[in-house]
Amino acid sequence: MISKGCEQCAKGGKMVLFVYGYCDQRDCFYCPLGENRKNVTDVYANERLVENDEDIIEEAHRMDALGTSITGGEPQEAMEKTCRYLRMLKDEFGADHHTHLYTGITGGRENMRRLSEAGLDEIRFHPPYEQWGELHGTEWEEILHIAREEGMTPAFEIPGIRAEEEFLEFLDEGAADFCNINEFEMSDGNYRRMQEKGYELQDGHMSAVEGSKEEILETMGDHERVYFCTSVFKDAAQHRNRLKRMARVIGREFDEITDDGTLVYGKTWEPEARLEELGVPEEFYTVKSDHVELAWWLLEEMVEDGDVSDGEIVEQYPTVDGTVVERTPLA
Repeated sequence: MISKGCEQCAKGGKMVLFVYGYCDQRDCFYCPLGENRKNVTDVYANERLVENDEDIIEEAHRMDALGTSITGGEPQEAMEKTCRYLRMLKDEFGADHHTHLYTGITGGRENMRRLSEAGLDEIRFHPPYEQWGELHGTEWEEILHIAREEGMTPAFEIPGIRAEEEFLEFLDEGAADFCNINEFEMSDGNYRRMQEKGYELQDGHMSAVEGSKEEILETMGDHERVYFCTSVFKDAAQHRNRLKRMARVIGREFDEITDDGTLVYGKTWEPEARLEELGVPEEFYTVKSDHVELAWWLLEEMVEDGDVSDGEIVEQYPTVDGTVVERTPLA
């Protein structure tokens, strides 16, 4: 089973809203946060550093977002900010803008009520790894029922460290709606700690950890409400599809959108008057302060014919910082 939140994520339609980098409950050895996001109060909407609330709305429009996933750190440790953003998103995009939140603490009824009233649709709990297998009869079982009573969909989202049948019991008992298992990964933020614990990368893989996946799939994978999210899927589907959505929204008539979701265009330092002289239609170029951007194939043709002296083909991400992937000189 795939939840509504995951469905939107797979389409690249979920904006990722990072609201708070601190997590005071514990320092998980597998925490993937990098140095720029760990123990900070900065907010990020996708890759964009948020300077004001409008940045969040602009980023959501930039990718034609279907919904938002709220993460950290620990979003429940910044409740006022988290709830403000939820209300703001629902006010701007309406009730159908699906929201889900990742949390590593229970939070209690008051927090569940506040989150629900602010517009949170789905809450995904990540109990401490040390307590897996002993969650029944604790606050973790109780909070699932409280979250549902307050109008939200309760679920688990856990790293694929090992198989744990207790999560299946919660599903069968009706306490949780689904359980997402993320393939266990190494990142720049946790690599040293993971190595100290004896974990190694899979051969030929940039992030997935060796072992555990097969046991998890064998033990938990057949349950209809368990979804195993691979690191390859996150990169190849979720991230790429989000870039494609952005590219379709912000792409100009002459930009080419690649299969990876990047934008390709031409760049030349010829004056606009030269393009007018050559009869280039206005919709095929844009004048910048010190250069002109235009259809790459048109520029390539003009350089080959000697009509324009030089230029380059640029490939860049459609993100707000416009990171350039490649430049190919034309002369």
